[in-house]
Amino acid sequence: MTYTDAQIWLMIVIMGIATYLIRFSFLGLVGDRDLPDWALRHLRYTPVAVLPGLVAPLVLWPEANDGNPEPVRIIAAIATVAFAWYFKSMFAGIIAGGASLVGLNMLFG
Repeated sequence: MTYTDAQIWLMIVIMGIATYLIRFSFLGLVGDRDLPDWALRHLRYTPVAVLPGLVAPLVLWPEANDGNPEPVRIIAAIATVAFAWYFKSMFAGIIAGGASLVGLNMLFG
């Protein structure tokens, strides 16, 4: 299916307006008010849920090698989770995972 230039620009503008309205609903309408405790409790877990959702496909189904999992990436992911859990620090996990990924890639190519 092909689209004309006008249709493409119309889709871009509509998606831009939709994105703006979604963000404005939180920042413009609720930004200066205190949220209820139940909402704050749920929002506290958002990064914990989003980060694995972004990283897991890159570890388990990497596009770089046509979806074949690599032991190096899996070991680096395990190191990331282990360090983050042990030290109770996301930054410790990120540093350990990055260092193990680079180190294992240098060892095993």
